[in-house]
Amino acid sequence: MQEDTPSRWSTPTWLVGCGWALTVAAALWWSTAPGAVDGLFIGVLVVVLAAVSVLGSILRPRLRADTTGITLRTPGGTKQWSWDQVRVRVRRSQRLGRTVETLELEVPEHDVGGGLVVLTKLDLGTDVTEVAERLDRIRP
Repeated sequence: MQEDTPSRWSTPTWLVGCGWALTVAAALWWSTAPGAVDGLFIGVLVVVLAAVSVLGSILRPRLRADTTGITLRTPGGTKQWSWDQVRVRVRRSQRLGRTVETLELEVPEHDVGGGLVVLTKLDLGTDVTEVAERLDRIRP
């Protein structure tokens, strides 16, 4: 059964908000740093938190799908593929004693290095198996 409604997935808003809150808190901490070395390390923390928060804000929605194909937002820009160019699968692997699931999108190699896009629950904001099932229902 094919669904006509476009679907979107991205990092949860609350998590991006936490990143921004931590960035502000770290910047305030940085302004009160007692020494140069402390200031350097806290400054690096501020820059890293800000960069991650900016990416979390810009890359929304991370993945979008409709009957014409899928669209992926990356730091390098937005990529779009028709359904005949994409293969979707869920990969399960053991890491640190637990099972980790990732959504793998095989796309043309000239669009993405290696032709493989790997997305996690953190990227999509929901279980990758549910996303794969939804993609199967959307795909014509």
